Amino acid sequence: MQLNSWGMYPQIKSKKFTFNTKDNLKNILKENSTLIPFGNGRSYGDSALAENIIYSKPYNYFLNFDEELGILHCQSGVMLSEIIEVFVPRGWFLKVTPGTKLITIGGAIASDVHGKNHHVEGCFSSCVEEFNLMLPNGEIKNVKKDDELFLATCGGMGLTGVILDAKISLKKINSKYINQTTIKTKNLKETFEAFEKYSHMPYSVAWIDCLASGEDIGKCLLMVGDFADDGKLDFKEKNKINIPFNFPSFALNSLSVKAFNWLYYKKAPDGESQQKVDIDTFFYPLDAINNWNRIYGKGGFTQYQFILPKEKSYEGLEKILETIASSGKGSFLAVLKLYGKANENYLSFPMEGYSLALDFKIEPGLFELLDRLDEIVLEYDGRIYLTKDVRVSKETFEKGYPYIEKFRSLRKEYGMDKKFNSLQSIRVGI
Repeated sequence: MQLNSWGMYPQIKSKKFTFNTKDNLKNILKENSTLIPFGNGRSYGDSALAENIIYSKPYNYFLNFDEELGILHCQSGVMLSEIIEVFVPRGWFLKVTPGTKLITIGGAIASDVHGKNHHVEGCFSSCVEEFNLMLPNGEIKNVKKDDELFLATCGGMGLTGVILDAKISLKKINSKYINQTTIKTKNLKETFEAFEKYSHMPYSVAWIDCLASGEDIGKCLLMVGDFADDGKLDFKEKNKINIPFNFPSFALNSLSVKAFNWLYYKKAPDGESQQKVDIDTFFYPLDAINNWNRIYGKGGFTQYQFILPKEKSYEGLEKILETIASSGKGSFLAVLKLYGKANENYLSFPMEGYSLALDFKIEPGLFELLDRLDEIVLEYDGRIYLTKDVRVSKETFEKGYPYIEKFRSLRKEYGMDKKFNSLQSIRVGI
């Protein structure tokens, strides 16, 4: 079968193995090598691409829920969307969620995903109590917090084994609505001041105009919020817009992105404004559009996401935004977030500071631009997010992840390096 990530780049021929029992999975591991777990295919890059994939999505039963403690036990193929659909009407929500709910529990753990509340709740691993992991030899390990296998698997990009099931803590809520405040800033200085002013809010995220230059550089719309307390929990999936075909490659260019950015920024009221929005609108705006990745054309796209230490974020972001603006290769999806302290997981992405995520259409000259951005990220002691990456070099990757040798050593100890590999792991030498 032809296989690609959500970014539609690269495309490879791959063999898919599906399992619905532990014995099925043991046989797959015994009979094949160069495997990687594959959930719902929402990773942007090549982290879940290999000549053989283990398709985990059908392994998707809810196993137990402790109503008093809010601990859900479920198989790794369960989608975040399924958890939301079942548990929001019961007054529970995910403690940590990324910007899409269309990922599996296994994928959330493997990427150690984060959301709009990292400065409060940390990564997804912070709400993972334990999980069962099948090792290369078919042995099943029950893995708990602070275990070496926990530190390696959370953020380990599926390279330690196959997550079978997990126990995760949910968050009690009293509404499906978020009380949102939108702050319109005029430049990067105001943006940083707004983030700091509202750092007490549990959720925060900013859309930033990455093509703005001069005095306007870094202008943004910062959205902060918290759950309402109105008791309205009647959550239902909305009807979705569908993109039925790939857009022509010329549709996204510097002029169309500039026009979109101008309109999006212009329509927001000056200063601060208040809104009441539902869970889907606040957390998952792009999930409302089926196949939104097609707007980038059949050549695909990549998301470039980096993080810089807090004390170096302003200067580093200013330099990066100037470089992007001068290149003309802007993104209309440009998301800035504030992060709290890093965890101890070997390959987890966040650190205390600011992260910027940008979507770029694959086109001539793009990777050269991203190489220049890599240099700036390293200059300011930052790192690149593996879940979004499709082209970073081994040298750049290693400089950003100080625990990489611990991870490599563990992989060799358990024979993981002989069994679990992806295009990405081979490229960056994990």
